[in-house]
Amino acid sequence: MPTAHVERAMDFPSRTTFLRLLFATTGVLSALAPSRVSSHPEGAAPALTVNDGRFFLRGSPLQIVCGELHYPRIPRAYWKQRLEMARAMGLNTIATYVFWNVHETRPGTYDFSGDRDLTAFIRLAQAVGLHVILRPGPYVCGEWDLGGLPAWLLADPQTAVRTRDERFLAPVRRWLARLGAELAPLMASRGGPILAVQVENEYGSFGTDRAYLEAIFAAFRTAGLTRECTFTADGAPLLAAGSLPSVYPFLNSGSPQDEMKALAAFRPDTAMMCSEYYPGYFDHWGEPHHRTDPAVAVADVSWLLERGYSVNLYLFHGGTNFGFWSGANANAENPYQPTTTSYDYDAPLDEGGATTEKYDALRAVIVRHTGPAPPSPPVPPRIAVAPFALDLTASYAALLTAPVHVERLRSMESFGQSFGSMMFRTSLRGPAHGTLAFEAVRDYAVIMLDGRVTGVLDRRTSERELVLEVPAGVHTLEVFVESTGRINYGKSFGDDRKGLIGPVTFAGRELTGWDVFSLPMDDLSALHFGSATVDGPAFFHGTFTLTEAGDTYLDVRMLGKGSLWVNGHNAGRFWCIGPQYALFVPGTWLRAGVNEVIAFDLMDRSVRRLQGLREPLFAPVSE
Repeated sequence: MPTAHVERAMDFPSRTTFLRLLFATTGVLSALAPSRVSSHPEGAAPALTVNDGRFFLRGSPLQIVCGELHYPRIPRAYWKQRLEMARAMGLNTIATYVFWNVHETRPGTYDFSGDRDLTAFIRLAQAVGLHVILRPGPYVCGEWDLGGLPAWLLADPQTAVRTRDERFLAPVRRWLARLGAELAPLMASRGGPILAVQVENEYGSFGTDRAYLEAIFAAFRTAGLTRECTFTADGAPLLAAGSLPSVYPFLNSGSPQDEMKALAAFRPDTAMMCSEYYPGYFDHWGEPHHRTDPAVAVADVSWLLERGYSVNLYLFHGGTNFGFWSGANANAENPYQPTTTSYDYDAPLDEGGATTEKYDALRAVIVRHTGPAPPSPPVPPRIAVAPFALDLTASYAALLTAPVHVERLRSMESFGQSFGSMMFRTSLRGPAHGTLAFEAVRDYAVIMLDGRVTGVLDRRTSERELVLEVPAGVHTLEVFVESTGRINYGKSFGDDRKGLIGPVTFAGRELTGWDVFSLPMDDLSALHFGSATVDGPAFFHGTFTLTEAGDTYLDVRMLGKGSLWVNGHNAGRFWCIGPQYALFVPGTWLRAGVNEVIAFDLMDRSVRRLQGLREPLFAPVSE
């Protein structure tokens, strides 16, 4: 990004403050609709405007009936089928977050190729007859690691995300400038499908700094992302904290019949838009699987549409948190709640792209308002896979980076690592007996003494210590730590650095002098599998043979905790505590002939055997 552009982005808030003071003293600002306050200096006026609580597209009334789905949660080969399913349900618009950490995995290096090709996804939506609402964040929440922010932002322990800290805002400006260049031709005022762009996301649930929101909006404007209708989105009690006078506020609500009146009362000149309506919900590891009554969603959506209000279904289709992308939650009652790999969300369209009872019920309601819809496209074929064993093993040692020696521990991010696991090694002298205590384990640790497992610590249950017996002599203490997803929402968001945080003590004395090894697991090619028994965390290998490919759900009930790769693709995390017991594997990853599966498992299992199912497998549901 040219220096001049950065300077303009940094200067804009001060000019905005001056104009606000000028308007406020004359009583003009409160009388202006947000679309008039925004001058759209980038060129043509926005295609989507607001009048009397309704949307107008190039002067004609438009009731937005939208469904959300996310391109990184869907294999690119299936984008068209999922979008056609949205159109077939009667939707006229789709919404998507833009995941900054997907596109900028290293500072200054941007990737919009393959499954990251956002432009192709948006153009495909337009080709099947759908408008697009863009939600670029830069924070998006979405049960996604660190809410979509790149983990490398946390390398400096002083960086404060979602604040006016320049260590955060400077990379945000660079990223938004790059995104704006990518998306400029896709704005509706230039013939593209993007009707509206969200500024930040649910900021009211995090902070109250209006100047921060102004700085983000300034970065959007400099990047050319305010050509179209701009909006914020928050829950009813948080509208004031999360909104800006120059941007339309919309409402996120699971109970719109009770809460939409709050939006009208807060800003009478805004559009009556339920920017997130929840027809389902997501799952955490170790908690019940969620299912919601389709009748409730039908009643709420009917109520909204009958009044001429607009709505976005969060979600129309959830998809899958492939790889290490799933996030986590935390609150006063639950210190850590990691999200499952499946993001099915009990949405109208299921994880594998098939219609559900909820889909059919909502379609019947929607087409009464949007008119006839095209027929549903075929669902990708699903196959069963006969049981097969993971009977070869490999140590993770071949994947460890060269050690970095530190006196005191630092976070994973400070070593330049964003995902995967780490191993911390030091020495203990015995004989000694005492408690091994950690200030913070993030998120699951396997403790080994001289290569033998002596215990595990789970952040979900606030486990931070165990009793250790050390024989006479010098012994090697190793702590293997797996990251299970960064917190993506709430007041504790933004400081969820991984690894071992703070000092480690044994028998009351701090342990210093550590060798730290990274294990990002982004390349498994150095593994060498054999039949030897491995104690502790290890990789396990197996194969299965197909006559033809198709989607399947790999039953992982005979595994412990870890991650699974299929033909080199990271299918996500598994954990025997449920509620998810099968991982979705797209047929586009499979082939006729021999297919390879590698599992990394932190737990001990006498037998590891998988099979492919035609349907997902969850624990009993929570209504």
